[in-house]
Amino acid sequence: MGRRKATDATLFGLPCFALSICFSGVEVGWRNATRDAGIIAGLNVLRIINEPTAAAIAYSLEKKHSHNDVAMKNILVFDLGGRTFDVSLVTMEKGVFEVKAVNGDTHIGGGDFDSRMVSHFLVEFKRKYDKDISVSPRALGRLRAACKRAKRNLSSTTETSININCLFEGIDFSSTITRARLEKLNLDLFMDCLDRVEKCLKDANMERSDIHDVVLVGGSTRIPKIQQLI
Repeated sequence: MGRRKATDATLFGLPCFALSICFSGVEVGWRNATRDAGIIAGLNVLRIINEPTAAAIAYSLEKKHSHNDVAMKNILVFDLGGRTFDVSLVTMEKGVFEVKAVNGDTHIGGGDFDSRMVSHFLVEFKRKYDKDISVSPRALGRLRAACKRAKRNLSSTTETSININCLFEGIDFSSTITRARLEKLNLDLFMDCLDRVEKCLKDANMERSDIHDVVLVGGSTRIPKIQQLI
């Protein structure tokens, strides 16, 4: 174990350091636990930074901003993943990043968009065959997987189909769904995300016009409607 740590700590003959990342909004105890985990792993933990700051730093590196840049930039970090949503306002000036405001919802994410589509097809299956798929966990799981694929397809096309052999009681199920329908099914969730963006701006005492760049994080930000609303 000690030899493994020594090897990991001197990659290519150079010392290795770690900047541990914590999700936004976590308690101090979680941050300390993250630091301890890094130390136990044999890493030289320099600092614990939160997720929005990490995203802003990655953005800065990609854009090749110099640490000598004197102009302050306001960066909106919009993080919509599979289960949670976070929005943060981060300022960047002379290589220093500061989180000005944070908002979000731990109950909004790509999984919720999938669930709306699942409910849509449950109703359709019931209407067509007078059978309730929800009594079968296996059938529900297969339908959810198909809906997840359909959602991803609708990021690049305006209409897609789902085809599931022997979905329930020997019945094959095929149907189509449009991007417009997906947007309608989830519009209230999309608008909730937008409301939280506005609250974040208000907490930071900024207007939309004050934002220089928007950083999109998370697979659900590929949804065209999300990009349009932002």
